[in-house]
Amino acid sequence: MGIVLEAKGLTKEFKGFVAVNNVDLAVEEGSIHALIGPNGAGKTTCFNLLTKFLQPTSGTITYRGRDITRMKPAGIARLGLVRSFQISAVFPDLSVLQNVRVALQRKRGESYDFWRSEKILTRFDDEARAHVEEVGLTEFIDHRAGELSYGRKRALEIAATLALEPDMLLLDEPMAGMAQADVERITALIRRVAKNRTILMVEHNLSVVADLSDRITVLARGEILAEGDYATVSKAPAVIDAYIGAGHD
Repeated sequence: MGIVLEAKGLTKEFKGFVAVNNVDLAVEEGSIHALIGPNGAGKTTCFNLLTKFLQPTSGTITYRGRDITRMKPAGIARLGLVRSFQISAVFPDLSVLQNVRVALQRKRGESYDFWRSEKILTRFDDEARAHVEEVGLTEFIDHRAGELSYGRKRALEIAATLALEPDMLLLDEPMAGMAQADVERITALIRRVAKNRTILMVEHNLSVVADLSDRITVLARGEILAEGDYATVSKAPAVIDAYIGAGHD
């Protein structure tokens, strides 16, 4: 399989503090690739560099061979790289269907004019229903998003993300703050939507990482400690020392 997203020599300094130091990362087509590490490892900074919410001090980032190092988040989204956030980001007073419809309006270049005629707005409904069904929320389709459980809100976010027709999903701690039942539901959802997409995720839940990931990159103090499948990285002495010494988030 080819490389979809690649970083070479990726470095980020904040006033003399090196948060990410000379990181090389390659995400293969069709894989689920996890970025993990103990507290302060540089995972979030690295993820924000890859998703263009931060600009690197040095190094390059390419997507399908195209240099995206200096691009903005909106630019890479148009290329097919779409990210989620740790904090729930739904419109609480809109229904599940309406939340997904907003994403479809954005993808089609439509205005967010909620006062326009219902006929104009509802032309996206069939496609929105398909995305709602894809994430298992059909029975909640008319519910206000603010009334959903936390796990179902995250599923709704994924539905809205899928409405943007991403080639690659970048998930920022998708299981953060979830009860076990929701973790199992979202794990199954990620596995399902990954069948024809590439996924890079930052995740602190190691059982989820072990269950889902094809490849894992372990960071500590801004540098790569180990890389490989879970069986490989979980036995690496440097990884064991890093987690025992710092704890994981």
